[in-house]
Amino acid sequence: METSEHQGELAPRTNRRELKIFGLTAFVIIILDQITKYWAQEYLLPRRESGEGPIVLLNGLLKFTYAENTGAAFSIGTGLTWVFTTIALVVVVIIIKYSRKLGSVAWALALGGLLGGAVGNLIDRMFRAPGPFRGFVVDFIQLPYWAIFNIADMAVVISGVSIAILLIRGYSIDGTHGVK
Repeated sequence: METSEHQGELAPRTNRRELKIFGLTAFVIIILDQITKYWAQEYLLPRRESGEGPIVLLNGLLKFTYAENTGAAFSIGTGLTWVFTTIALVVVVIIIKYSRKLGSVAWALALGGLLGGAVGNLIDRMFRAPGPFRGFVVDFIQLPYWAIFNIADMAVVISGVSIAILLIRGYSIDGTHGVK
């Protein structure tokens, strides 16, 4: 890395480690999400179609049940899949743009999780029936009194909470801390 000065300031440090963590986090979430959705479609969908029903675990605290969601969280906006696809594409571009500023492992994990979750559901919307920008998202995890969701949804929620905590505690994406 060059240590030459530019207008009296040292060149910014590289953020390779944070970018690797960011990329690896997103990649792992996308892979886990797609593998579990494949499993849900191959194993849970036939159970639903045959009338066998969901897999019930922990005395009903956790169920694996197949669902196709054409809306957003809690099936809000059913039938507006193209809108959510467009929003997800914009979010992905913004996350990638901001990733260049990463200087914190915590932010790298949070943004990587957000990117992985967004891309996981975006893959469904782009490549599942009825076609690009209109595809359904496969959901299969069900908790009592909660909507059915998937790994990508979990990553988005956990990342959103993590980002909120980082912001509240005063941690900037570049790794600095405190109010400026």
